[in-house]
This record gives sequence, structure tokens and C-alpha cells, in this order.
Amino acid sequence: MQEVLTFIENKKQEFADLPLFEFMRDKSIDPRQRLSWAPYAAPFIMNFGEMNKYVFRDEPTSDPIQAIINKHSYEDDHHWLWFLEDFKQLGIDQSLKLSEALRFLWGEETEISRWLVYQLYKFTLQADSLQKLIVIEVIEATGNVMFSVAADIGKEIKAITQKEFLYFANFHLNVETGHTTGSPGIEEFIQEIQLTEKTRQEAFEIVEQVFDVFTKFTHELLVHAKKDKIGQALKVR
Repeated sequence: MQEVLTFIENKKQEFADLPLFEFMRDKSIDPRQRLSWAPYAAPFIMNFGEMNKYVFRDEPTSDPIQAIINKHSYEDDHHWLWFLEDFKQLGIDQSLKLSEALRFLWGEETEISRWLVYQLYKFTLQADSLQKLIVIEVIEATGNVMFSVAADIGKEIKAITQKEFLYFANFHLNVETGHTTGSPGIEEFIQEIQLTEKTRQEAFEIVEQVFDVFTKFTHELLVHAKKDKIGQALKVR
């Protein structure tokens, strides 16, 4: 398994150089503008809690890998609450008619976010525990990249507005370690999982595919971030 984890780490470094993160690191741009993609990511962020509860989690279990996943799922199933709190701090918590909110959440502008959710369901819904673990490791790696950059932006906005953030902040980053668990004993257990040649090749393919869907997701978020001022996404069009 160590070879797969090393491969994920290498792909993570490539992911960190994507154009969205270059845009988010550009301090010549208003920090709120650099987070203006947030509403477009809402379907994925809100669905992620459900994914942890109903897809990743499988209880009861005697499978040690699934037990690790179950524990992790309880740590990740409520981050959407922090996301909603930050909407208020960013000034984009606008009042909308229910029909307008639904039109936005299921409209073309958030299509890529919903597509990402469906792709992750495809990879994990009928997967065995090892395959789910690999998908989660990739999700953790991409999340660590995103929130490392976003937390710095949150600090910039806090310095301007004196408002505290949860999702776009070190508060969130501290639980996004980039791995399924930060526990040394469990990390060693995962590293020492023995794979057959077939399962190793399948694992590499899963890693490639999941990084690919997240890469496409970031490209679409960048389009929206460059096009819209913060809060524009939720205005009726």
C-alpha cells in the first residue's frame, strides 16, 4: 500500500499547482474574490456529509479497514455546517425564494459540483473497503491542498473584517490532515496493507481517476471565480 500512498502524494503535489490555486494565492486580487467560487461548490460540499454517512460508513463491521473508514466518516460528516456559517461571514447569505435556491443548486452553473458527487458515488457505492479507503485518501489529499490555501485567504479576510471563519480557516485545515487518519498506529497499519499486483494496478487507476474528476472540478470553479464577484452567484438571473 505504501506505493499507492506515495503515488497519491505525488499526484497531490501536481494538484497543488493547478490554476485555481494559483488564482487563490494571488494577493493582488481581493481575498473575497478569491473565494467567490464557494457557492458553486455547494452541492458537493453539502453532499459530502451524506456520502460519509451513507456510502463510506458501513456498520457494524469486522473488517479493520472498514472500521478505520467508519471512524473517519464521523469526523467528516458535519463540515458542511462550518461552510454555512462562513456564508454569513462572507456576506453571501442572501434571502432567496425556495424556487430560486433550487434553480441555482440544480442549474447549469453548479452542474460540475453535482457531477463530482455522482462520480464519487460511482467509485465508492459498490466498492470494497480497500477501494473506498483509496478514494478517501485522494479526497483527503485534494482537501488538504484546497484548505491550506483557503485558510490563508480566511486570515486575510479576518484582518479586514474582524470576522472569524470556520470552513475557510485553520480550524478546518487542522482536521484535514491529508490522510484518512492522523493516528500513527493506524497510519502504519494502512501503509503495511499487502496488495496483489492486480489490486495495486486497480488502486493506481482509482487514484488517477479520482484526481482527474477533482481537477475538472477546480477548472470549472476557476471559471466562476474569475467571472463573478463574491455573492453574484446567488442573485437571480
